[in-house]
Amino acid sequence: MSDSSRLDSAPILHAQGLAKQVASGDRQLTILSELALSVFPGETVAILGASGAGKSTLLGLLAGLDAPSSGELTLFGESLAALDEDGRARLRAGRVGFVFQNFQLLPTLTALENVLLPLELSPLPDSETRGRDWLGRVGLAERLDHLPKQLSGGEQQRVALARAFVTSPQLVFADEPTGNLDHATGNRIIELLFDLNREAGTTLVLVTHDFALARRCDRCLRLDAGRLVEMQQDEVQA
Repeated sequence: MSDSSRLDSAPILHAQGLAKQVASGDRQLTILSELALSVFPGETVAILGASGAGKSTLLGLLAGLDAPSSGELTLFGESLAALDEDGRARLRAGRVGFVFQNFQLLPTLTALENVLLPLELSPLPDSETRGRDWLGRVGLAERLDHLPKQLSGGEQQRVALARAFVTSPQLVFADEPTGNLDHATGNRIIELLFDLNREAGTTLVLVTHDFALARRCDRCLRLDAGRLVEMQQDEVQA
């Protein structure tokens, strides 16, 4: 996405002065501090950082799954601070998809049933047909009735991708989507993620420690000492 097209649209996600502290014994530990971020429709944005830098904490805040200690955060133009937990869930329903490192599939549900879960909150016509179609698109048309324990790690992440995109969301958050996969399987999952994202025109915010993965995105930011720093192309290529 070009800088000029970004300037022509309002951000889908905007954070200003975002901070997060947690109790650690008798003192407060600062994880994020005075963090600022704007993400625009159709962008793919990578957030890089070492293990323990606070990437997953940041993603939880941006998605409204957790509350910041201070700062302003708007999603789809709405202030998350003005919404309670149910209100934030309603705002995300059908508009936000998630892909997690550990897949987050419900073990007692089949692949198809897991994919259909978001559609219970945001019903669409012919939901089951839609779920079957998305499992077909990720190469699992023959595995609809399998439980997660009957699927490989790569197959479970494919189910998670289908679940993330089944509602045609405007925004997808991905948290270390290849973290639990071997290199070859991880590469196939990433190709699939970016193919699906490109076809759907979805905005993608991707948290990773993998520079090769980050290079696939329009912009790369580094989480350093609790703040986000825009990375230059030569830094990402290093």
